[in-house]
Amino acid sequence: MPESEAPNPQTVLQRAREGFFLTPAIYAAAKLNIADHLDAGLQRVTELARAARVNEDALHRVLRLLASQGIFEETTAGTFRNTGTSELLRTGVPGSLRAQFLFWGSEFCYPSFGEILYSIETGEPSRTKLCGMDGFAYLRQNPELARVFDDAMAAMAEAVSPGIAAGYDFGRWESLMDVGGGNGMLLVNILNAHPNLRGVLADQEHVLERARQKGLLGGALAARVAMTPCDFFREIPAGCQAYMMARVIHDWTDEQASIILSNCRSAIPPKGALLLVENALGEMNRPSEGRYVDLAMLVLTGGRERSVEEYRTLLACSAFRLNQVFATRTNYLVLEAFPS
Repeated sequence: MPESEAPNPQTVLQRAREGFFLTPAIYAAAKLNIADHLDAGLQRVTELARAARVNEDALHRVLRLLASQGIFEETTAGTFRNTGTSELLRTGVPGSLRAQFLFWGSEFCYPSFGEILYSIETGEPSRTKLCGMDGFAYLRQNPELARVFDDAMAAMAEAVSPGIAAGYDFGRWESLMDVGGGNGMLLVNILNAHPNLRGVLADQEHVLERARQKGLLGGALAARVAMTPCDFFREIPAGCQAYMMARVIHDWTDEQASIILSNCRSAIPPKGALLLVENALGEMNRPSEGRYVDLAMLVLTGGRERSVEEYRTLLACSAFRLNQVFATRTNYLVLEAFPS
């Protein structure tokens, strides 16, 4: 871009500041089911406030800010309707982002960014400071929050799984174990794309129980898929030719990731493969989803997004050789590694 067309530096920072206000406002609208109420026919802020059991004036102030950004539309003073953008805050619609905003605005996430200096000073996740324990341990002690987390992860998986499944020839392997695969959404997409592939969903027992309740791996897929309990810090089950971990390694430090990868190495046969699905960091000085997620990993888990070369080094420490990297039509890469 020519220098004369470059954004005004002050404007750039002001827009960034506006995001500070918008994210909690969107979270509040999602939490209060405003888009669902509008879809049900409620339009006046008086009706919306009554349905959500909140202060009418305060709700109006939040909604008119969001309407100024195209998230809802104020048709007359105090009367609102959905837009194409706010439709994505409804429950259960294709592509809905409601679960993700409930997650990012929750006590599990949002306060941690306010303590970002702690993470920068120490290199440790600020969420641990706030919760007094590891984040995943905190989720196990707070079932309602765990459901918010699960719903958000499921929504993210639903959005990107078709693109990931189409970005690599998973069918070249006779069997695939999805380690830490959650409710199985990605595995479902892969199995549907490759009718001859056999799949295994491996995760902790309570996660598998939720996967059974979701039922994504039932029906026609039931004969081709199994579920097996797995704690990847202890042992990963043998029995498959290829092993996939999607959005798993980025949650952990290099030391923790090496333990997981070493356990993978013990399970994978000599002619097998490890497939890591992780965010692309992108080019220097260019925006990318991976750079935002990397900051989230800093304050939330202590993990990190990594460059391809960093993954190459990490894999080599666990006796893997990075063979090839496949771009997908999402922000995710598939890193194919073989036992070295």
